Amino acid sequence: MLQKIWEWCLITVGAAITAAAVFFFLMPSHLAVGSISGLAIVLSELTGLGVSLITLALNIALLVVGLVLVGRDFGVKTIYTSLVLPVALGVLERMFPDFTSIMGDPFLDMVCYIFLAAAGCAMLFNLNASSGGLDIVAKILNKFFRMELGTAMSLTGACVALSAALVYDPKTVALSMLGTYLFGLILDHFIFGVNVKKRVCIMSDKRDEITDFILHTLHSGASLYQAVGAYTGEAKEEIIVIVTKQEYIKLVSFIAQADPDAFVTVYNVNEVIYRPKKLI
Repeated sequence: MLQKIWEWCLITVGAAITAAAVFFFLMPSHLAVGSISGLAIVLSELTGLGVSLITLALNIALLVVGLVLVGRDFGVKTIYTSLVLPVALGVLERMFPDFTSIMGDPFLDMVCYIFLAAAGCAMLFNLNASSGGLDIVAKILNKFFRMELGTAMSLTGACVALSAALVYDPKTVALSMLGTYLFGLILDHFIFGVNVKKRVCIMSDKRDEITDFILHTLHSGASLYQAVGAYTGEAKEEIIVIVTKQEYIKLVSFIAQADPDAFVTVYNVNEVIYRPKKLI
């Protein structure tokens, strides 16, 4: 129960961070960096309606698609964040009715927006939620085409960034396109920076000791493969294990003590799909 409450609190924080990024950095510079909020800014200039109202309307239009194609858990969480985001924007609009750019420069505003919004979106995606709008489209591309979320956000966001040409000058359009591309890169960095694991391959004469450490100290699983040295023709068993960053540090320290002559190779792993097994 407490874990669920904590999860919803984090989702609220992620939505609030995204709203703050839009209001304090995106709106003052009239940038259409690839997001539903960027599209709302363009439509606001064309229609005269408030950004928060347009954001809410666009989110509702895409929520049904998310519920049907992505799943109930994602849909329910996204409905919640889609309500929190325009409400937060509305509150900020009332608190700061005549707000102008903090940085005083569109490029600096874009950079600040990218880092802040990417952090908020990464929090939401890691909790199987999103801020709605184009995030839903990106999640669909991620689910059905295995496209990285940052790449999917850049692809869908490019269309929004191009819409800035309807109301703004070429410089604003160029900044919006650049911001959309960088946003996708940084979003992937935040997402994979949290979830990245290490694939460790170990060749050692202390195989039993190392395997025992992995199973009973790290409480992880491992696979054993037979490998034959091309020069010596000697057969040995190679240990392969997937571990977190913290577990990797412990494992490498143990190997250094147990067998300094061990041959170890390490790879970064961005995604692991498996059904956990309970170790007895």
